[in-house]
Amino acid sequence: MSADRAKKQGLTRKTGHYLSNLVIVGLIRLALALPYKMRVRTMGAIVERVIGPLAGYRARALENLDFIWPDLSSSRRAEIATRCLNNVGRTFIENYSARDFPRRMAHNTPTGPGLEALETAAAKGQPVILVSGHFGNYEATRAALVARGYNIGGLYRDMKNPYFNAHYVKTMETFGGPVFAQGRKGTAGFVRHLKDGGQLVLLFDQHVFGAPAFDFLGQPANTALSAAELALRYNALLIPFYGVRQPDGLSFETVLEAPVPASDVMQMTQAITDSLAARVRDDPEQWFWVHRRWRPRSDT
Repeated sequence: MSADRAKKQGLTRKTGHYLSNLVIVGLIRLALALPYKMRVRTMGAIVERVIGPLAGYRARALENLDFIWPDLSSSRRAEIATRCLNNVGRTFIENYSARDFPRRMAHNTPTGPGLEALETAAAKGQPVILVSGHFGNYEATRAALVARGYNIGGLYRDMKNPYFNAHYVKTMETFGGPVFAQGRKGTAGFVRHLKDGGQLVLLFDQHVFGAPAFDFLGQPANTALSAAELALRYNALLIPFYGVRQPDGLSFETVLEAPVPASDVMQMTQAITDSLAARVRDDPEQWFWVHRRWRPRSDT
């Protein structure tokens, strides 16, 4: 490829990122101008009926559902995909509601055996890694715990659109502790926070090229080992957690499950994968079926 052609392609890509971010920011600002309940319901409907189908997310969700549950009726798979997209839209604008959402979650009381384990670990300075997937709203539990005085950091993956990424990171920072980008610099900060006895959130349910495959909903899914590796290396508790959206579409049950027993990396990673799979089977509409979770079957 010539230098001029590469430069033109780079400029085209940059322009595309800039324009798409303008649309996203405009949509966010319009939504934030609405009363909280209306904004959440409206964004859920927009992603369900407009953005999801146009962006190909609905088609991807249906493809994943057909792959995992081929015996499920087509009408049921369509229903799950529809509700999944609605949840994605609600989650998106909730996480941009930097004042309203944390304020609401401050009145939420976390439940589950992992809460006592977290309290005990924090009291003695033992680090904790809280692991979850893209289920319900994963930030709900973090916000509820931050309201109780925990300084919970997070590790995130940079978005391809740098303009969007800039304000996306700021939204995560409003929920509490420090956030760290994946990569050498971010990992160094992440590790320091752990060594200081901090608590950190990891989402582990996206495809990672080159990672080992673990059974997830009956099919092999390449999964990062980092959560289990860090837990063993720094003697951190590994606690699965979930922000489960309630039938009203606005409130949450925030659950911390029992810590995963320390054993070996493979066994612990399968354990957290099994935890998420159980949640998805019980309430499939809440998981983000829009990700390319099982890429090896078609993309590698």
